Amino acid sequence: MSDAAHPCLRCGACCAAFRVAFHWSETDAHPHGLTPSALTETLDPHRVVMRGTYGGAPVRCEQLRGDLARDAHCGIYPLRPSPCREVRPAWEDGAPSAQCDRARAVHGMAPLTPGDWAVAG
Repeated sequence: MSDAAHPCLRCGACCAAFRVAFHWSETDAHPHGLTPSALTETLDPHRVVMRGTYGGAPVRCEQLRGDLARDAHCGIYPLRPSPCREVRPAWEDGAPSAQCDRARAVHGMAPLTPGDWAVAG
């Protein structure tokens, strides 16, 4: 499947629906961290959040590029933190994803179906 056809590269709903909190050691402030710490803010002594995903409404990660449901994508994809890497798009691997469905519903989008992947492939 080409990257452009991947349903997530049109969606972006998860990046504009959920708080993205993770341990600070995933940031570049730690020798093995990847996510730029400048793109986060402190949540508590051990966790940080991606800017734009906590403390205000509407939620929208500052690293989300493009327009929801059209051409949305992550501006730091290779450096994204574990909560972002762990989100599974519905039906990508043949299984539903309640988290994906909830994020899409927040923005008035229909849930993905197995057919969305057949078209993308």
